[in-house]
Amino acid sequence: MRDFAGKVAVVTGAGGGLGRALAEALAARGMSLVLADLRPGPLAETAALLAERGAEVLAQPTDVSRREPVEALAAAAYRRFGAVHLLCNNAGVSLGGGLETMTEGDWRWALGVNLWGVIHGLAAFLPRMIAGGPGGHVVNSGSMAGLIASAGLGVYTATKYAVVGLSETLARDLRPYGIGVSVLCPMGVQTGIVATSAALRPADSERRTPPEGQPELVGRWLPPAQVARLVVRGIEEERLYIVTHREGLALIERRFARLQEAFLLLPEPEAAP
Repeated sequence: MRDFAGKVAVVTGAGGGLGRALAEALAARGMSLVLADLRPGPLAETAALLAERGAEVLAQPTDVSRREPVEALAAAAYRRFGAVHLLCNNAGVSLGGGLETMTEGDWRWALGVNLWGVIHGLAAFLPRMIAGGPGGHVVNSGSMAGLIASAGLGVYTATKYAVVGLSETLARDLRPYGIGVSVLCPMGVQTGIVATSAALRPADSERRTPPEGQPELVGRWLPPAQVARLVVRGIEEERLYIVTHREGLALIERRFARLQEAFLLLPEPEAAP
C-alpha cells in the first residue's frame, strides 16, 4: 500500500502513545481516521488534535476485548466513510511479574485486549475490506516480546507471540485478496503503557509482585513519532515484520541459534530402502 491520500485508516488504542502518533502520521499523509480507545477523554483529545490539522476524524470509545463494540466501530466507520483501507490493531496493555504470581484475572485481561482485541478487529473489518477489493493493509501491534522470551513477562509474552503467529498466517491467507499484513515488533517506546495499564487493570487482576520486582527492558526508548514513521514506511514497503531497534538483532540471533542447535542434534535421517 503506497498511496495514503484520500483513504481511510482505523487505529485502536488511539488515545495516546503510539496510537496517537500513528494517527498523526497517517493524517499527515492525507488519510481520514477512525479512532478507538477505551478512554473517552484521551480519545477526544486525539480527535481534536487531528481535526485542528484538517483531518476527517471519527472517534468512538471502544472496548476491543469485546466483539460487539468492535462490530459497532466497523459499522460506524463504513457509515461515515464507506470504506476502510488500513486497519491498525494497536490497542494493548502491559503487565509484569513471574508466571507463578499471575491470576486467572491477569490472563483474561491481557489476552482479552492484546489477542482478542486483534481477533475482534479482524473479524469486524476484514470481510468488509475483502469485499472492497485489493490494495488494503493490516498492521497488528506485536512486540519484541513476541519474538523472544524474557523473565517476568510471561503473560505479556504469550499474548504477543500469539499476535506474531497470527499475523504470519494472516499474511498468507490474505495474499490472494491483495491485502498486505505487517506485525509491529518494537522494543522500548515512550508510550506510558505501564502506567496506563496499571490504571486500567481490572479488580480481579490484582498485582502480586512489588514494583521493584518488574522486569527492566534493555535497549533505547524511542519516541512514538519515530516508531510511527517506521510503521508508515513498513506499510509502504509491504514488510511483514516491522522492527524498531537494531540492537534486538543479537537477541533474535541467539534464539534461532539455539533452535538450529536442537535440529542439528537430531540423527541424520536414514536412507530409504
